Amino acid sequence: MRIALRIALAASAALLTLGVAQAQETLRIGTEGAYPPFNNLTSDGQLVGFDIDIAKALCDEIKVKCTFVAQDWDGIIPALQAGKFDAIVASMSITPERLEKVDFTHKYYNTPSAIAVPKDSTLKGVTKEDLAGKTIGVATTTTHFNYASKTYTDSTIKGYPSSPEEQADLANGRLDAIEDDIVVLQQFLDSADGACCKILGQPSPQPVEIFGPGAGIAVRKGETDLVNKLNSAIDAIRANGKYKEINDKYFKFDVFGAES
Repeated sequence: MRIALRIALAASAALLTLGVAQAQETLRIGTEGAYPPFNNLTSDGQLVGFDIDIAKALCDEIKVKCTFVAQDWDGIIPALQAGKFDAIVASMSITPERLEKVDFTHKYYNTPSAIAVPKDSTLKGVTKEDLAGKTIGVATTTTHFNYASKTYTDSTIKGYPSSPEEQADLANGRLDAIEDDIVVLQQFLDSADGACCKILGQPSPQPVEIFGPGAGIAVRKGETDLVNKLNSAIDAIRANGKYKEINDKYFKFDVFGAES
């Protein structure tokens, strides 16, 4: 009887160990799914984009299986903290404010902010004075929203849940301008819906204390081993050509930016 019990306990322990090992082999990735070309949900519910392909390449590099969870931007950090997923790959800029809540890898890309306006706009520039009295649309809880709110204090800053909503209101004449990542804006302008509009310019300077050094992968506080694995994987795909392969699928220039 005792022998049978010991065998049963040993089998249970083995199954438990196997379950833990299997759990460790899966990395759950949270992303927004509303920020093309970086991440977007297709009509059939598939997540696609630069962020998604980069995440898959990193998972291949560290030999884990990726699963993806679509999460509204406003709740993405709380969802990470609550354990809904293990890492955020969603074009999240590394900022001091966010570093108080999560840990980050080093950047995996860095592109500048820009302002888009209707093609018939009479605006001449993107300074505070140029945009005084105008209504600017920006996605909330983003570095772009923080910058616009602090810089364009003589303008009306209108917040949106995500980029497509601000783009639609610009196209429909409800806004004078929108601020966003230049790549996201160019993707919009290259579409049929964005034929209405143009890039007016890039705000300058673009302070690092607001925009950070680039977009990184966020993980829960204290998960240093995961950060180190992901950092090594980012370096590896930069070195072995996989990053360039993904980059060239979406862009005509290296979105990584200057080497740190």
